[in-house]
Amino acid sequence: MMFPFLKGLPLTHLARHLHGCSHTFHIRFFRAPQRLLHGTSRPILVPGGTPGTLLFKTSRIQSLPREAHQFRTSARVQALPAPLIWMVLKPVQKLIAIILGRSLRKWWVALPDNRRELFRQWAWRQRWRLAAAAGMAAAVTVLLIFTHLDQSPLTGRTRLLVFSRQNYMELAAVTSKFYMEEFGELLLPKSDARHQAVEQVVQHLARRNLDLPEMADIDWSVHVVQSDITNAFVLPNGKVFMFTGMLQAVTDIHQLTIVLAHEMAHALLGHAAEQASLSHVLDLLSVVLLAAIWAVCPRDSLALLGQWAQEKLMQVMFNRPYSRKLEAEADQVGLQLAAKACADVRAGPVFWQQMDMREKLSGEPSLPEWMSTHPSHKNRVAQLDRLVPQALELRERCVCPPLPSSDPRIVFSTSVRVLLKDAKGVGGARLPGGPSGVMVPAALMAQTPPHERTQ
Repeated sequence: MMFPFLKGLPLTHLARHLHGCSHTFHIRFFRAPQRLLHGTSRPILVPGGTPGTLLFKTSRIQSLPREAHQFRTSARVQALPAPLIWMVLKPVQKLIAIILGRSLRKWWVALPDNRRELFRQWAWRQRWRLAAAAGMAAAVTVLLIFTHLDQSPLTGRTRLLVFSRQNYMELAAVTSKFYMEEFGELLLPKSDARHQAVEQVVQHLARRNLDLPEMADIDWSVHVVQSDITNAFVLPNGKVFMFTGMLQAVTDIHQLTIVLAHEMAHALLGHAAEQASLSHVLDLLSVVLLAAIWAVCPRDSLALLGQWAQEKLMQVMFNRPYSRKLEAEADQVGLQLAAKACADVRAGPVFWQQMDMREKLSGEPSLPEWMSTHPSHKNRVAQLDRLVPQALELRERCVCPPLPSSDPRIVFSTSVRVLLKDAKGVGGARLPGGPSGVMVPAALMAQTPPHERTQ
């Protein structure tokens, strides 16, 4: 094996050349403990030696060592993900803003009247310089925001992205370990029919959408948690967590496919990094406002009230509307994923109608949409109804088998009217798809069409 490019290359340069290569090189060197080595050193390859072994030979050496020592690098130290560092520092920056604002207020109160008047006069004389400094700070902030704009991979929507995908993959690895420890005793075995049902749907969705580079880059894995919580979520690294309470809320394989496609769409679109980026920027900007609140309010109680009002205002005006926007986008992309997987996309609006009825019949209080991080069930049904025709066209282009002529939306509406009519004489009605009539995942698997089953 010949390495002509290594001739006369210093050791430090050699390390740079070998860094990141897939080959393993053992670097050995000789030691002269009694005298300094004189002359020049050059690397040579010893004939007949082990391939990839590089020896260093030095001229004018008085004595040679009896044994060579192998050069080993130290273990790589992995840094904490940037989003995790921000989550840790987030309360610290608020605390600093509170201390700074409170200190400014105490300093101002302790000033004599004449000193206050002198300070006001100085501020008035320097008003243009102060305004210019504030304008420059605002311009820098806007510039930083515009330099971190990105396009959503599937929808092309312009968004703010402070944290990279790699950062959030590292954070997802840490988060998945936390969830695995938290749900460790509640995870269903892979042999369980419910786990197998979710696994088959996830893998089928992934196979049918391999034309998307984002889908092919993720290694999907399923974890089913024994819990009555009606929830499911997917981490950015493809870890799918499905609660059995959600399995009890779906009535057929098509609804399960649409629910999982929605959650997988969140991971494909990078919504976790996007929402954290917006929250990060808003928190940095709100630090100035928070310090001003604690500096202006005459008492700590009023400052606490102002801080609470600021946080609620930020949530209502920015965080929650943005979260609802991301949920609506995941509904749109998730319906497309489900259509390419040959699911009956007409079951999407039915699922959210069922969820709406479950909440009403269970007596759970429903918040108005402007106070929630998710769209209301009514608005969700309306949006999916608008998207169904486009999704049906996409499904036909994907060479899927024809759907039954009966529309599940019409069937559901008719069933609800009949139940409500019968309930007038009986005194109550059971919700279709509720706990009394839910299909267990074993039945879901039996309902899976042959073209949708894994081999």
